[in-house]
Amino acid sequence: MLTRRHLLALSSAVAPGVLPMLGLAGLPQRAHAATQRIVSVGGALTELIYELGAEADLVGVDSTSLFPVAATRLPNVGYARTLAAEGLLSLAPTLIVATEEAGPPTVLRQLETAKVPLHVLRADHRFEGIVDRTRRLGELLGRPTQASALIQRLQKEWAVSQQTVTRLAAAHRAPRVLFVLSNAANQARIAGTETAADAMLAYAGAVNALQGVQGYKMLSPEAAIAAAPDVILATTQGLESSGGADGLLRLPGLAQTPAGRQRRVVALETMEMLGFGPRLPQALTKLATALHAGAGKTA
Repeated sequence: MLTRRHLLALSSAVAPGVLPMLGLAGLPQRAHAATQRIVSVGGALTELIYELGAEADLVGVDSTSLFPVAATRLPNVGYARTLAAEGLLSLAPTLIVATEEAGPPTVLRQLETAKVPLHVLRADHRFEGIVDRTRRLGELLGRPTQASALIQRLQKEWAVSQQTVTRLAAAHRAPRVLFVLSNAANQARIAGTETAADAMLAYAGAVNALQGVQGYKMLSPEAAIAAAPDVILATTQGLESSGGADGLLRLPGLAQTPAGRQRRVVALETMEMLGFGPRLPQALTKLATALHAGAGKTA
């Protein structure tokens, strides 16, 4: 519940005329404030804010904001999908940026009621999505020049990473890869189409071994064995919570797959691989190199 104290704290931190709410996708109609109080909900957005040199304006981040390490020292507003309005408003933000994955909707409506400028950017799992988000953040933060320079750098890095994928794909057959998202409770899900993992596998010249499924589904022995992956892909956080490769391969059915029998397990840091942020080009090079190393040679 929003309290009078939260609203007073918010209004006292903001110059008159700065707070009009413009709708989730609207363009800002005010000049860039000399000093903003920004809350970033989404690790990839936080990384972009640092890349744009606006980190001094950050007053809070969500729990997925793990890079750079400095971001972890900022006040944490919780997980992006389970936000609480009270925690956000206690930081007296003048701007909140988030992706479409932020929620729940009731909290977003509370923020609108409180007249906090909230901008929700598309969670587009494509390289073009990074370009769009970078340009949009440049507008919102009053840093269009820095955004243009970052976009040019990312485009060059992306071209290099794509050349690496092309070279690897010419030398190896496309590996079948099963992405497994696990946690400390030994609960695991596997990724089908229309997921960030599926998009990364396609960019890396690999085949998603889980076909005919949209989104995530719970891992079962039947699903794992039917997928018959050459490589099992995980996040480093998930691998650690499972007890390493040995622990991961004890999950239902994974040891019975070609990847499990050959112990072909690849892991990358979660937001680097799935965040579709400024580290994407480097993540793609790492991922493609690791996946194709376990695949057979092209005939």
